[in-house]
Amino acid sequence: MGEPRKKVLVVDDDRDDLKMISMILEPEGYEIITAENGAEALEKVESEAPDLILLDVMMPELDGFAACAKLKASPHSKGIPVVLLTGVAKQITKTRYPIDGVLRAEAEEYLEKPVDPEELLKVVAGYLK
Repeated sequence: MGEPRKKVLVVDDDRDDLKMISMILEPEGYEIITAENGAEALEKVESEAPDLILLDVMMPELDGFAACAKLKASPHSKGIPVVLLTGVAKQITKTRYPIDGVLRAEAEEYLEKPVDPEELLKVVAGYLK
């Protein structure tokens, strides 16, 4: 059967984005788990133990920075690579997501939204080799 498929947790409050990212990754053999907010993401990490987390920054309840900080603070999840997906990088100074939030979040990587499929595949494969 080969080795088990790598699990990727995709967290985004935009269902279209969830669908698009799943459509990019599933054909490559990744198992996709989704969550629609940071709080749900933390629960899924406990129950599913993903190998990688793709985390949107702008979400209601618990935003990506806060969720990432919680993940990195927990012994259960601190070793899981987190890639933040952000549409705010270009105008980050004009938003309520200041750059120090980016630095404090301790994510392994940032990808701009809309996500470039080739770049996404390259980054995911890099962490899941």
